[in-house]
Amino acid sequence: MNFRWNYEPPTQEMTEAANELSKAVGISPILCKLLIQRGIKTKTEVQKFFNPQLNELLDPWLMDDMDKAVARINSAIERGERILVYGDYDVDGTTAVALVYNFLKRDYDNLDYYIPDRYNEGYGVSEQGVDYAYETGVKLVIVLDCGIKAIQEIAYAKQKGIDFIVCDHHVPDDELPPAVAILNAKRFDSTYPFKHLSGCGVGFKLMQAYAIDNGIPFSELQPSLDLVAVSTASDIVPIMGENRVLTHYGLEQLNSNPCTGLKAIIQVCKLSDKNLNINDIVFKIGPRLNAAGRMSSGRKAVDLMVEKDFGRALELAENIDKENDDRKKDDKEMTEEANEIVTNLEDGENRHAIVLYNENWKRGVIGIVASRLTEVFYKPAVVLTKTGNLATGSARSVSGFDVYKAIESCKDLLENFGGHTYAAGLSLKVENVEEFKRRFEEYVSEHIEPDQIEASIEINADLDFKDITPKFFRDLKKFQPFGPDNSKPVFRTHNVYDYGTSKVVGRGHEHIKLELIDSKSGHPLNGIAFGQSSYVSYIKTKKSFDICYTIEENNFKQGEVLLQIESIKPNMPEQQKA
Repeated sequence: MNFRWNYEPPTQEMTEAANELSKAVGISPILCKLLIQRGIKTKTEVQKFFNPQLNELLDPWLMDDMDKAVARINSAIERGERILVYGDYDVDGTTAVALVYNFLKRDYDNLDYYIPDRYNEGYGVSEQGVDYAYETGVKLVIVLDCGIKAIQEIAYAKQKGIDFIVCDHHVPDDELPPAVAILNAKRFDSTYPFKHLSGCGVGFKLMQAYAIDNGIPFSELQPSLDLVAVSTASDIVPIMGENRVLTHYGLEQLNSNPCTGLKAIIQVCKLSDKNLNINDIVFKIGPRLNAAGRMSSGRKAVDLMVEKDFGRALELAENIDKENDDRKKDDKEMTEEANEIVTNLEDGENRHAIVLYNENWKRGVIGIVASRLTEVFYKPAVVLTKTGNLATGSARSVSGFDVYKAIESCKDLLENFGGHTYAAGLSLKVENVEEFKRRFEEYVSEHIEPDQIEASIEINADLDFKDITPKFFRDLKKFQPFGPDNSKPVFRTHNVYDYGTSKVVGRGHEHIKLELIDSKSGHPLNGIAFGQSSYVSYIKTKKSFDICYTIEENNFKQGEVLLQIESIKPNMPEQQKA
């Protein structure tokens, strides 16, 4: 893919501020510019950013309705009432259920958990789930990572004498459900200072308040942070503010002493000897936990994460791994089919959005297919299939475009919808699909900006190879954990050359393993350019080219840097560029 390279040179004021900050904290002015871009401008703020502390976590009682939620849990336990912990079938929902269930289970046994079936019940709170609660004698349901729009279902539960505590982080409608307590920082009346917790993060705050109220030391809750880190990374919420603290200590827990279920899935992923980072969660751990809900039942993921016996946990993890293999097969087949449909669409190049409906596609994989379509065609995409009498689907977006608002503009056609800026779910009557396609395309074409429909790379700084010293790399690693709002920095270096050993690698000869030198340094650096083998003939001419890249640690040589090349631009003569 050809990317547009976006780079905004620092102003004189920025450069001067970065130089001053560099003197104060003793790190490279280049990295200080990156800190200032993140709103970190003083020595104190730098120290706080590089060294997150647990005492920086917000007071959970600041969250609206927290007092009501904790009081209702306490009364349920005092009266011996049965409590049901209910959550969505994705990674965020299942980790949230496991966290709350595990923590309450320490001192209370009259407890159960429930994950709705993706295919028979669909997303969120279902009447079937409420009926299960009623039939098993449940008096209190704690619902996590969903429920904010379950007005009818929670009203139905209320009629049956069942109370709900809603812990959600999705955007609510104007009307809130009739729950005892609603914990959601995105409520229109919310006063909680941080708006971007994951669903599991909200569950953690509930347990934090419960622990405080019941005299339970924080040290007994802290081990649960491994689950919060997995949810925060997998659900792609901003890793700044409170999430940065939660994820920092969650990764520490994940690396030092993860819960038995996560330890098993780490072993299955062949990551046991590695220092785990966000990418390991996003690309290895998260997809496997998600596969259970996509292919069969999200309950299997919770079963794994609440299991205490390692042998049994390993069996569960291996079963989930097999389901992930099946998921990858379905994903590949459906993506190839979807790509072919889009490529052959009449007037497809002039369309600003993609909406596909195929009643035979598997519901558990359509979100992944939508993501693949946005990556390949760089357009907001909605992929729909048939579930019962409805068309149900997932939407994904490109950088900078709010797909949730686009879907909301068509809400009169929908039975249900919910989500975030870049990812959403929806359901509608099959007869409304064609009108939805028209209206969605119309909204996108009217609101999307020209620079949002072209694949681009945001470059954070220009760099010479001589700047990449061991200290520079150590200081750069202090920016971790990376994620939304704290993206891994992308650097650009001009006029680099092949040092003589660059070659094509990969099963399909699609990647380039590089050894590069630039015009200002005599020290070569290793790099890898995935999917860019078409440039190898140019690189071998020993002519110069520009690269943009992230700086990684070489997995085979600890402490050595590896440039992950995101894009290559040959330096051709002007007459050849025309």
